[in-house]
Amino acid sequence: MTLVDALSVIPVGGPSLPQERRLVTAIPGPKSQELSRRKSEAVSAGVGVTLPAYIVAAGGGVLVDVDGNSLIDLGSGIAVTGIGNSAPEVVAAVAAQLAQFTHTCFTVTPYDSYIEVAETLNRITPGDHAKRSALFNSGAEAVENAVKIARHYTGKQAVVAFDHAYHGRTTLTMGLTAKNLPYKNGFGPFAAEIYRAPTSYPYRDAGLDGVGAAKRAIAQIEKQIGADNLAALIIEPIQGEGGFIVPAPGFLPTLVDWCRANRVVFIADEVQTGFARTGDLFASNHEGIVPDIMVLAKGIAGGLPLSAVTGRAEIMDAPQVGGIGGTYGGNPLACAAALATMHSYETENLALRAREIGAILTGRLNAIRTVDKRVGDVRGRGAMIAIEMVDPVTGDPDAALTGRVVAAAHAQGVVLLTCGTYGNVIRFLPPLSIPDDLLVEGLQVLGSVLAAA
Repeated sequence: MTLVDALSVIPVGGPSLPQERRLVTAIPGPKSQELSRRKSEAVSAGVGVTLPAYIVAAGGGVLVDVDGNSLIDLGSGIAVTGIGNSAPEVVAAVAAQLAQFTHTCFTVTPYDSYIEVAETLNRITPGDHAKRSALFNSGAEAVENAVKIARHYTGKQAVVAFDHAYHGRTTLTMGLTAKNLPYKNGFGPFAAEIYRAPTSYPYRDAGLDGVGAAKRAIAQIEKQIGADNLAALIIEPIQGEGGFIVPAPGFLPTLVDWCRANRVVFIADEVQTGFARTGDLFASNHEGIVPDIMVLAKGIAGGLPLSAVTGRAEIMDAPQVGGIGGTYGGNPLACAAALATMHSYETENLALRAREIGAILTGRLNAIRTVDKRVGDVRGRGAMIAIEMVDPVTGDPDAALTGRVVAAAHAQGVVLLTCGTYGNVIRFLPPLSIPDDLLVEGLQVLGSVLAAA
């Protein structure tokens, strides 16, 4: 079935889709299986697929596949479709821009929507200081440019990332990323002058508080690198791929204070945490920190590829003219989508909606945890929640159990994602447009497959 054929018999996406879990075939169904066969013959084997149910429509809290199955979406395309898939405001904005022009390259002949996106980001990100922004395509590209800008501004080269970090798959960002498989194995050598420090992992830190964890990291940085050589420290306020690790209180503020005292640029990677996902517009706000630079992507543009680096004006203005940019960075279609998306976050109070979703998630998941000691931890903020699966006796990570549970949920029509350095974390990233009853049903499915695992 082609996309055109599928859309002739399956409802168009967006809020008009029935918000229900519906299983017409086994998952994946026969049409999805045929597409999987074609993928194996046409697409690089290095491009993996979590759940090979091929999607033709999406909206609210559901994904509809080519076989007519309606799946509960608890992944949001990895935290991208926060305002919902095919949100009407985004569709209208992109359609209007599409009728005008699709591309000129902002660094050749510019357009106002790029400026409007930058102005909005400068206004809504933490801190009331003068800011500047630059737009790119992906989170990894934005991370690379944040590092470039920090190095140029400070005249220093070293960069520190943290245990369990994930910052991308390019040569530089693979070096920043902690997890070897599948992201780094066989792809070296990586960029030079990248170092790693211990993070705050409350579930496994044996009582070490946030300030103590920060002092441990700082001592290692000062001993092994030296502040005089360090351009930037980059960290996710809540680590995403690393396992939705929320640092203990005091960890991030202590690092920020040390950076300020040592002319080190503090970069907050909010690619996954940004744009209402954690119950505030940005996760940095929970900690009361003001980063020197923020890296943003995923939820910024309702599903279109866009990323941004926003930071202090004096830092962002440091590179020479032409030193940052790119052919597609700040594409006009993506900018139109971003303006509509950011307007929705602000006017529809989606941060509150994320907190409501978080209350449902944590309540239901903690109820499971009280009766099933294989759920070692429930953590996260807002609509960014995870459970860590462990051996109930030793507390060791249990990746095998995690894999079985997620596979069983997929077979029952619930889209779940795993993460964690040890592969033993199930993460929940539902679109903020998901109805409560659909979210609860997805969690009920999880409970049943976990009990049977």
